[in-house]
Amino acid sequence: MKLKRVVVTGLGALTPIGNSVQEYWDALLGGVSGAAPITNFDASGFKTRFACELKGFNPLDHFDRKEARKYDPFTQYAMISAAQAIEDAGMDHDKLDPDRVGVIWGSGIGGLETFFKEVSGYAKSEGPPRFSPFFIPKMIADIAAGHISIKYGFRGPNYTTTSACASAANAMIDCYNLIRLGKSDLFVSGGSEAAINAAGVGGFSAMHAISVRNDDPKTASRPFDKDRDGFVMGDGSGAIVFEEMEHALKRGAKIYAEVIGGGMSADAYHMTSPHPEGLGAVKVMENTLNDNGLNIKEVDHINTHGTSTPLGDIAEPKAIVSLFGDHAYKISINSTKSMTGHLLGAAGAVEAIATILAVQNDIIPPTINHFTDDPEIDNNLDFTFHKAKERKVNVALSNTFGFGGHNACLAFKKFKK
Repeated sequence: MKLKRVVVTGLGALTPIGNSVQEYWDALLGGVSGAAPITNFDASGFKTRFACELKGFNPLDHFDRKEARKYDPFTQYAMISAAQAIEDAGMDHDKLDPDRVGVIWGSGIGGLETFFKEVSGYAKSEGPPRFSPFFIPKMIADIAAGHISIKYGFRGPNYTTTSACASAANAMIDCYNLIRLGKSDLFVSGGSEAAINAAGVGGFSAMHAISVRNDDPKTASRPFDKDRDGFVMGDGSGAIVFEEMEHALKRGAKIYAEVIGGGMSADAYHMTSPHPEGLGAVKVMENTLNDNGLNIKEVDHINTHGTSTPLGDIAEPKAIVSLFGDHAYKISINSTKSMTGHLLGAAGAVEAIATILAVQNDIIPPTINHFTDDPEIDNNLDFTFHKAKERKVNVALSNTFGFGGHNACLAFKKFKK
């Protein structure tokens, strides 16, 4: 069968450096760091006391008090970014077939704050156990997709993918595949996470996964720098409307870019560490290119996973050089996590948005906070350090890797009919 073409027609973002797509993009190009001391809870006793929280966010600006109580923050973030993307896509609900519009979402953890508060309350309580009737519906990771579909009446495929930090990317790849197979016309996809709380920070700290640069939070996320000491946690959400091309053209939708590949692989190596030679990363990018017959020389830009972790930041550049050979040095590489921090299960969505906008605008956001070259990293690669770069971007990849060895990659291209 001839596969359908898939395009992007709507974007929404709620991030540590901007509460809309435009704010987010402007901050990326300006090299703004979202890291600051934690305000969500008293972190004074923790090894890490900073993170990339949302700024100026109040759920009551978006929901009434009764409604807000029904949603964990990760669901609040999902619904807000999804509403932005749906509005941006200019969707006329009366002209859509709701049975062919779906929601596939990603979250690595789901309602961690709800779980932590409910269980903490139980542990401290005396007498009969008391739990909120909303405990389970607020906590389960699939609920964000469910609430989005309920709000808009979308009756197509509806579920959540959970593959740690690759969750949102896996969700978007599923949307891409279902549309090009003709199963659906349109999807709202993306990911959200709200893990900056005592349980989340404490858990990642115990793993020695996050930075402890408390004296200088804004420079703590320093991908590919010799003195990196772990990632910086981030909260937020990204939403993208994926649409069958003819369906989009028929309704006169604006088109940001075309989706031209989605690849997946597994490291099959270690529960938290990447394969040291980046074998899974090589395979996922190769699978993405093969998905639509792309030549390696067509790739202009890669938004890397680039977490600022000691091992991951060595393995991914190795994978890029291994796959692309000499062309690797002509590719503009970056890590937007240097600014947003690591949004865990939402990372694939917010980074895909940055990649799509790089394709649309021919601008590569920078990798900030680079001070010292790491001799274990090929520093002849173009990491777009310090400042945004204007260059032609026809094809770009967005890499996302997760604990458990989960790898996902999406390819975007300038749209032409």
